[in-house]
Amino acid sequence: METGSDDSAAQERWQVRAEGFRDAFGLVLALVLTTYVLGSVLGNRGWSAVLLTLSTSATAIVALTSSHVRPGIVRRAVVVAGLAILLAIASAVFGGRLWLNVASFLVIVLLVVAMAAVLKRVVTSGTVSSRTILGAISVYAALGLVFTWAYGLIDRLEGGGFFGETVRTEGGDFIFFSYTTLTTTGYGDLVPAGQVGRMVSGLEMMLGQVFLVTLVAGLVSLWRPGQALLRRRGRRSGSEAPESAGPA
Repeated sequence: METGSDDSAAQERWQVRAEGFRDAFGLVLALVLTTYVLGSVLGNRGWSAVLLTLSTSATAIVALTSSHVRPGIVRRAVVVAGLAILLAIASAVFGGRLWLNVASFLVIVLLVVAMAAVLKRVVTSGTVSSRTILGAISVYAALGLVFTWAYGLIDRLEGGGFFGETVRTEGGDFIFFSYTTLTTTGYGDLVPAGQVGRMVSGLEMMLGQVFLVTLVAGLVSLWRPGQALLRRRGRRSGSEAPESAGPA
């Protein structure tokens, strides 16, 4: 019987497909940007919130798959993502803020865990490559999404609204405020009214600057484009390419 060999071949095919997602940080960044566009044109309520929950959850799951985490962690993340999507659907069908608040909290936790896994993969990488740079940029860009969900959650929990009672929020206001805060642009047209909002936005400012100035800038300074190609050519010819000298 060839059942055992067929199962082994199928398992090998799945392993090859899984390896294709390893370090696929370009795909993670593309999903982050897709979610950014959706968040800019859609409001985080009703069926729009379901679509945003689906997009953000997919981003987190692909990020985990790309970060060499254990399969059990990915399976748990899929369960959490499915629960968040169901809660968002319940909020869209039956109304009320409770279901959407719980879904938002689950999405925030899921995205934080996923980006922590990407960050760990980037920091522990032995070499600095284009994939490593993309991973660091993905984490930086995803910080804006994390705080966007947090601001929406605070807005629904606070009685007076995140920007105060006199400001009527539109669909993309929270994501616009999040990224202008992350990059410390600070146009001043949207300002948090409550102390909780000010504290969280201040935390985003600090994280954005520290992350960009230390990790991303440091990785870019160490990046030597073409070194991996030279090493592969050296192995084929039988002589390893010399390592590039670091800064004195």
